[in-house]
Amino acid sequence: MTLPETSLAYLRTAAKAADEKQAENIVALDVSEALGIVDSFLVASASNERLVGAIVDAIEEALIEEYDLRPVRREGKGEGRWVLLDYGDVIVHVQHDEDRAYYALERLWNESPVVDLGLQPKSPEENPAASGE
Repeated sequence: MTLPETSLAYLRTAAKAADEKQAENIVALDVSEALGIVDSFLVASASNERLVGAIVDAIEEALIEEYDLRPVRREGKGEGRWVLLDYGDVIVHVQHDEDRAYYALERLWNESPVVDLGLQPKSPEENPAASGE
């Protein structure tokens, strides 16, 4: 099964917003075959709680601005460790790096196809962590 164009558009908008706020390891998974009630997961992470919150805010703002789309449900924003935004067909997970490593959602859903988000790889100047600085 392939993702509906609307879900793909939501994923790409959310991923771009997360990327612009320095989210790390942004991955989208097509879980429609495994779950049936959800098309996809977007998973991103950040190194601290404040950045997790900023990424979540950016995603929400981008989806409201572009599609007038608001989450049906939001969980975990107060703690800033793992925030879940439920948009019905698309579920966004923004996790603290430690929680992402511990819960390993990609490993749990490893049989689900990865979705091309169309994000450009960051150059070392844009991502100092990648250059070892």
